[in-house]
Amino acid sequence: MNVRNRPGSGQLCCPSNFYRQPPRILIVDTSPPWWSHICSSLCEALDNFLTMACSLEGPYRLPLFSLYTVNSHLECLLPFVQVKGNLVRLRSCVEELRSVPWEGCTQLLGGLFKQAVRDSVLQFKQYMHHISVGSQINSSSIEVTILTCRSGQAVVKHLEDGLKDTDLGNLQRLQVIQINLDWSLVGEEPKQSLGRPCSPGLGDLQDSQMLGMEIDLQQVENDSVTLENMFKVWLHEQSGYREHIHLLLPPSLQGCSSDLMSSGRTKPVCLKCDLQERLLSPTLLPGSIDLGAKTETILDFLLPSKGQSAHPHKLVAVRALKSEGVCESVLYGLPLIMKPTSCWQLDWEEMETNLQHFHALCHVLRGRDWFLLVRYEPSLSARAVPSSGPALFSYHLLQPSPSLSLLLKPVAARELLLPCHMPIVSEDPPEGPLARIQDSLSQLEEDSVFSPLSLTTNMYAHLRGLLTQRSYCKLQRREQHHAHQGQLSRQQPSRQPQGRARATVAPFPASSALKVSRPQLTMNRPHAQCVCADEKEDLSQVL
Repeated sequence: MNVRNRPGSGQLCCPSNFYRQPPRILIVDTSPPWWSHICSSLCEALDNFLTMACSLEGPYRLPLFSLYTVNSHLECLLPFVQVKGNLVRLRSCVEELRSVPWEGCTQLLGGLFKQAVRDSVLQFKQYMHHISVGSQINSSSIEVTILTCRSGQAVVKHLEDGLKDTDLGNLQRLQVIQINLDWSLVGEEPKQSLGRPCSPGLGDLQDSQMLGMEIDLQQVENDSVTLENMFKVWLHEQSGYREHIHLLLPPSLQGCSSDLMSSGRTKPVCLKCDLQERLLSPTLLPGSIDLGAKTETILDFLLPSKGQSAHPHKLVAVRALKSEGVCESVLYGLPLIMKPTSCWQLDWEEMETNLQHFHALCHVLRGRDWFLLVRYEPSLSARAVPSSGPALFSYHLLQPSPSLSLLLKPVAARELLLPCHMPIVSEDPPEGPLARIQDSLSQLEEDSVFSPLSLTTNMYAHLRGLLTQRSYCKLQRREQHHAHQGQLSRQQPSRQPQGRARATVAPFPASSALKVSRPQLTMNRPHAQCVCADEKEDLSQVL
């Protein structure tokens, strides 16, 4: 994970927010003839989602997953399994779901849905009873989702009647997802069923309503992208244990007494808010994943050193976008400024022509109020490296400016997007809160132009203190090490090792004029042999 994106105490979204992520149980209605129309899109969406959920680093966004199928009988295709690190088993379960027959008995017993919910709660209780102490499961409840093509209201009514006397203490949420089909292509519905799905109104397609015993009913379209976004809701932070942020505005003077205003004891306007991720950070993906050109630093675009053959990176224009149609929430990373090259290896005429074309591009984009969508294509050397899958692409936006430059920023693709349904509010807020917020904001200074030079973060002082502390800690550890070594040397007096023979041998004379002091010949070995007579005579002549 990038150092800048590592979870820490200073980040707004910390891993503790994912502490109580609930386990998920998916119940799929595979009754014919509807199953043949949703099998392909549902299995593709589920396969893509589980692949992403298994690959994400950091906290457990989806700790446990289980899958049931409901047809003429109830079957558990996958008991509770930990998601992270079990991609092979999860994909095997998806393939087993894909192989469920499209044809067969169309009769669905009325009690199978409620039985599936009961078995889900019982399975969770048994799992928590045998769970190890060091497990990553911190939630005491589960969420159950039912996918069906039948009438969602009929299924909700069936569940309300069948579960009203059931202990659902561990069930945090029960959701029914009705997948809309084109019934002109499906044909006549079997007679034995919970009821034919009703034709939804325009206002019911994306709305969720709480019915009966807090059963969430939602309708979605039958395509893999919509179903994948439905599953990705599970990756959001789900605890709701506390609010995430307090937004403090200047105190509102409306309705305050003169005494409070003069004493300065007015309280700021506090707005309690939650934070929601718009997309998954690429830094959460495994280290082997490379989405192409990044914009963390200019080092991501520099070519290798001398002596290595390399080609410049290529950004291919694929689409022109209206600037007002680009949402800022899908942009991420640090921006880089693109300008005409000043490479000295190009001749003067080529540089001048390139400058003119770059100027023309900026002028046209500004005149038409366009952004340029470009795709980063891997280099030939990167494509030549064998990998486990196809080459990855990344997309960027080029934004023109009044100067002779373009702003380059990465833009998220489908795989990284998280669902975000924020309804547009048409009516005005009440008069009281509106007047209070207006009075609060009127006390702020207004700048026509934003200048980052007017803002400081105390970074220089913080870095000096941090580096000084590190240097002091290193010096202290070095002094402690020297003191410890000195203490060990004083505790161990110098003694000659026992049990080892020691002998002094006369040196060989370098010259006749060399005078050597008379050595003492000692032999402590018990098996040492005596010096022969010739050696004694030669030695006496030397001495």
